Parts: sequence; structure tokens; C-alpha cells
Amino acid sequence: MLGEYRIIGRGAAEIAASVERAVGAGELQPGQLLPSMRELADQLGVNPNTVAAAYRTLRERGVIETAGRRGSRVRPKPATTGREQLRVEVPPGGRDLSTGNPDPALLPRLAPALAAAAERSDGRPVLYGDDPVDAGLARVARAELDADGVPAGPLAVTSGSLDAVERLLAAHLRPGDTVAVEDPGWGSLLDLVPALGLHTAPVGVDDDGPRPDELRRALESGARAVIVTDRAQNPTGASLTATRARALRAVLRDHPETLLVEDDHGHGIVDLPLHPLAGSTRHWAFARSAAKAYGPDLRLAVLTGDPVTVDRVRGRQRLGPGWVSLLLQRTVAHLWTHGAVDRAAVAQSYRARRTGLVDALAERGVVAHGRSGMNVWVPVPDETAAVARLVQAGWAVAPGARFRLASPQGIRVTVSPLAEEDIAPLADAVAAAVRPSPARAYG
Repeated sequence: MLGEYRIIGRGAAEIAASVERAVGAGELQPGQLLPSMRELADQLGVNPNTVAAAYRTLRERGVIETAGRRGSRVRPKPATTGREQLRVEVPPGGRDLSTGNPDPALLPRLAPALAAAAERSDGRPVLYGDDPVDAGLARVARAELDADGVPAGPLAVTSGSLDAVERLLAAHLRPGDTVAVEDPGWGSLLDLVPALGLHTAPVGVDDDGPRPDELRRALESGARAVIVTDRAQNPTGASLTATRARALRAVLRDHPETLLVEDDHGHGIVDLPLHPLAGSTRHWAFARSAAKAYGPDLRLAVLTGDPVTVDRVRGRQRLGPGWVSLLLQRTVAHLWTHGAVDRAAVAQSYRARRTGLVDALAERGVVAHGRSGMNVWVPVPDETAAVARLVQAGWAVAPGARFRLASPQGIRVTVSPLAEEDIAPLADAVAAAVRPSPARAYG
């Protein structure tokens, strides 16, 4: 069952560590069946309750999954082997369109904002017990949230969108609960949910966002939370329309106890209007990240939500890191208030590259999606073959396996590195890569 590997340990923590170490080293493979609790207890000479506690720890960490009498297996994509490891080697002289990074040329200079924030901190250093949310950042963030129709609520600051999502799920859910997630969706999120000991319920996505019928099915099947990307959805570029938002709100109102989490990481790089779902359920949260507009190294997101939810996040934050650096908060507030980013110009730049590629592919008979943001999603019959062919042609793209649960195959193309003259040759290469291989005749 386990080949040459032997699980060791006398206590639950030691047994769990032995399994997790083997998974990380590749000695236990995804999908591999583990011994039953009684069988492993006999092998190790310990009480079955000790093995049960070890397996429970491994489930909560997202390393294994248990399916009743069918036993426990290493998860197909355990937390120790995240989807980001599904990388493509860029050929010498090739172009890397797989990263999901913003265009560095569109990011603002940070030195003036950091200097202004540092000078303020020199005048009055931040000390323990200070307010964890900078007043200047709170003012500008709240004003823009109000303008976008996000309901009033207290504010918190987290270390980016994924940190916000993790804290929100931990504040409301328990291991074993189910979270409705977009499919295809953000690979890091699809890794995070099982790592927290939670189950995923895939919700299909089209250009207008999550499909209402699939969200309803997930919620009626017991999902206790749903995570929605409002704009610039990764990897498809989907963006909620007013009509789709109304339909999703109607579904959510029928399930008022659902935790609704919205991610607006496209703020500052998208020129489509926001249609928030916030307030459709009793517990909700809305996160707005600085990563795409101001740079990924500014690990900061502003979070608002209902008072109970935000209070739980801030309370747990106090027990851990305490707060997100006020120096970074003031830096982002300075960038925000001083127009460091020409949002219209940034959005136009990404739109031109995105629509240019989508239109060029359409001319070559290839369907692609990219309504907003910096990525284009191309459905393909065989993503492994398509990725390999594109690498041979000098283009590295992201395989759809990084973003999929149950949805059909595809590839993600990040348009940030593209210039206008790149569009036609890339479209030619993609069109050639997605066509079926010619049949061979053998005589």
C-alpha cells in the first residue's frame, strides 16, 4: 500500500509529521491510500485513537482526505505541493506569459511614498496599542467603497487578499465545512481552502462571473461560504455585470447564513464598474488589494464587512501579528491620494493587449475569454499538449490545471509582457498549439 515508506511515531503529532514529511518529499504520492487507523495502530503499537488524532490533524492541514469506508488518501493536490509548483520552463530566448504579474512599467515609483510615510513615522513612531488601521488610509478607502456601493462597515487591514480570505474562513468555519469557489479560479485559493481542512464546491464561471444556478446548487448542497471575484477574475478575466449581480444576490438572499467573501483585486487596473454583492447575507466581507495596481510587494488589502465578521478578524489578528505595518499602510494611502497611478491609462493599456489577443485569436478560429484584468483564458482540448507546443514555439503559458477543479481544460495567458507587435505571432502560435495533431497513417 505504501511501497517502501514506513510511517513512524508514537504520538499523534509524530505520526502526522511522518506522513506530511513523506508527502513533501514525494515518498507518498497524491491519491495514495493510507493504512486504516486500526491497521496503522497495530503496526505502530499505539492506540487507534492516537492514529485517529493524527489523521484528523492531516485532514485539517489539507494533506489527506477521508472518504468513509473507502479509507484515507493523500490529497490529489495536498497543501505541501501547491498548484504554483505546476510551472513551465521558459525556453532560452522565450517569453514568459505564465506568471500573472502586472506590467512593471505600469507600477508607480514607491520611493516618494515610502519617504513620506517614513518621515511621518519619524515624527511620531508607531507603538504598541496604536490604532491598527491608519486614519488616512481608512478615509480614502471608505470614500471609494461608498462611491462603489459597498455597504458601510468597520475596516481592517490584512497582508493581502489571501491573508484576508484565510482569516475570514477561519473566523466562521470549522474543518469539514464546504466553501463554494469559482472554477476555474485562483490557484492559491484552491490550495488554501483544503489546507484549512475545508472542502471545495466548484461553481462554474462565464464572462459575467459565477453562474447563479451552480452557486444555488452548491449552497443547497451545504456550502457555508462562497468566495467571489468581482472583476479581473483570475484566470478568466470575468467581471460581474449588473444583471449577473442581481441574480447572484437573489440566490444569496435565499441562504442568509452563508459567509460571502468578495475579492476586488482588480481595483485600480479595471475600467468596468463594480457591482458588489455585499450585504446580501448576514455575514459578508469585501477585500480590496493593492497588489495589482501598486505592486505585489505591498502586501496589503483593505477589508470591510459586517461588524461581527470584521471584529473576529481583528481580534484574531491581535493575537498574532497584531497589525499590518502602519508604514506600509501610510505608503499605500499616499499612493492612493496622490494619484501615483493613472487608473484609466493602466486599464486602457491592459484592455488593449487583452482585447487585441482575444480578437486576433477569434480571427484564427480560436475562442478566448478576457473581459477584464491582465489574463486571457483559452479553452483547449489538451492543455498539456498546448503548453508543450507553445514552449517549443518560444512562449510559456500557465497550464489550466493550476486553476481548475471540475471545469474543462484551458491555458492562461498573462498579457502584461506583451507589446502590440507580439499579438499576431502569439495568436498564430496559440492557434497552431490548440489544433489537434494530424493523424498519422501507418502502412
